[in-house]
Amino acid sequence: MSAPATTLLIVEDDAEIRGLVVEMMRREGYTVEEAEDAPGMDAVLSRCRPDLMILDLMLPGEDGLSICRRIRARDEMPILMLTAKSDEIDRVLGLEMGADDYLVKPFGPRELLARVRAILRRGRGAAMTPPTRRFAFAAFVIDLDARQLAREGGRDVPLTTAEFDLLACFVQRPRRVLTRDQILEWTHGRSADPFDRTVDMLVSRLRKKLDAVSPDTDLISTVRNGGYLFVAPVKPVA
Repeated sequence: MSAPATTLLIVEDDAEIRGLVVEMMRREGYTVEEAEDAPGMDAVLSRCRPDLMILDLMLPGEDGLSICRRIRARDEMPILMLTAKSDEIDRVLGLEMGADDYLVKPFGPRELLARVRAILRRGRGAAMTPPTRRFAFAAFVIDLDARQLAREGGRDVPLTTAEFDLLACFVQRPRRVLTRDQILEWTHGRSADPFDRTVDMLVSRLRKKLDAVSPDTDLISTVRNGGYLFVAPVKPVA
């Protein structure tokens, strides 16, 4: 049973689907807010800050991609995007806009619940471990337990939950070629299908954020037919 303080926001215009998801999540012990479109979502966000948003891609008026981009401009709240099977390009765009994961319709309730739990667990699990694990690489310092990345001696670098998990995966396995399947398993707890570009989109987003703070560092190399390699030396810091 999840803690009652955990709040989910379901943004879905299909009343039947929304009702089923809301009912299921409430049965699991979550506090659930719901909206059928962007104005309804904005009304909810004006009075509370959910722990996770389940966001449908196809909405009347402002669509899920636009909403995701707008949310990401001001908040790192985890976002699970719901898409149709035929929307592969939009799924890729959703990940580029900052979604933490996606789920293809039609989906089973157990899979949705597992995805929600996994995202929330990734976002909160570090708080359960008292000792601090801090590492320095290039011009950055990462604190795995506090889930913070900062420029060495400087400002914090905001990362989404998925981006931080990816960086943590690299930092704990430096100078080792990691396949896409390995990365997806370690960060999302699932295997990739042949057309899954989740890892590629996350790497692209992470590269851009690191480069924006420390240009020309080239910390993540693409290994042809292999995967990705975190090239920077990593050392623990007090």
